Amino acid sequence: MNALTEDELIIALEKALPEIAEDHQAAANPWNPHDWVPWDAGKNFAFLGGEDWDPSQATLSDEARAGTLALLLTKDNLPSYHRVLAKHFPAFSDWRQLVGVWTAEDNRHAIVLRDYLVVTRAIDPVDAEERRRIHVTAGFRQHTEDVADLGPLDVLALMAVHENQCVGFVQKLTPAVTDDVFAQILAKISNDDALQAKTFGAFLSAGLVADQESTVVAVDRALEQMTREPIGHDVADFDAERALIAGYEDAQSHATIAAALADQLKLDTLQGLSADAEAARGRILALAGR
Repeated sequence: MNALTEDELIIALEKALPEIAEDHQAAANPWNPHDWVPWDAGKNFAFLGGEDWDPSQATLSDEARAGTLALLLTKDNLPSYHRVLAKHFPAFSDWRQLVGVWTAEDNRHAIVLRDYLVVTRAIDPVDAEERRRIHVTAGFRQHTEDVADLGPLDVLALMAVHENQCVGFVQKLTPAVTDDVFAQILAKISNDDALQAKTFGAFLSAGLVADQESTVVAVDRALEQMTREPIGHDVADFDAERALIAGYEDAQSHATIAAALADQLKLDTLQGLSADAEAARGRILALAGR
């Protein structure tokens, strides 16, 4: 059987869009970022007659600061991920039920993290803002050559893996956080990411129906990339911080993500794969420890 063209594949995936979008909406738990910010702890900075941040005001350990910055900057980079998704699934079409909803939901994460951190003065706000400008300017896969080989299934697999990465990362970060409100914020973010991972996985399941060969290969490629690109890998001037969170993603976390996708896609039940796709499935299952 010949592989579908990209247009044919997108049309096939679009048939699953209404049901998946409905399932996502039913499972989603909307929340307001402003509800989780302790505004009464805030005060003006010097620009408005108050006091600028001082290192003595920091409330996070070095590890928690490193993990929080890595997560915040990843969430700040939302525009880049939106553009990668919109490469094949334009938000001005019916695909806004995926791309638009994901963007709106994920944007809450950077909002609540930055507001909490600035109000509580947990980290240096000037440093965080300078890092945001640098990171968002650099972007994620914002060069033609970086996205040229990303087909629709590659994008969906990349996002499914990325959301699973975020879930695992937050689980490792949370024990380093001592403030209960911040821990609850991280739980909200993790719950969102887990649902998004499930939603992107559902589209990959639809991809298996349309083109199982390309879907398995795309998942294999995304998982291989994950092992080379942990959360925070692309943050500039971040070597010291990366050393503090080096254990947040390891062979066990990789296995957990690979196993989650293998189970959701029921990879062990697929039949009739080509040699290349069978090899890809073997690598996925091996990564999952099976």
